[in-house]
Amino acid sequence: MAKVRGAVTVNTERCKGCNLCVVACPSKVLDLQQKEVNNRGYHFAYMAQPDKCIGCQSCSLVCPDACIEVYRVIEK
Repeated sequence: MAKVRGAVTVNTERCKGCNLCVVACPSKVLDLQQKEVNNRGYHFAYMAQPDKCIGCQSCSLVCPDACIEVYRVIEK
């Protein structure tokens, strides 16, 4: 049986670092980049623990700027 895992892409230039996605993630996959900022000066979200993503889309639903996309990847 194939295993399904999640994958998150963040549009780092649109992200304003509001931290809502980090709080909404039940698997604690996302975090804010501490050392880097985007062109607008914000610390942006990234996948800190990509192996834990379950593809639930909670992060993308709470993102006010719609800069998060969630995919489901099938592993064979």
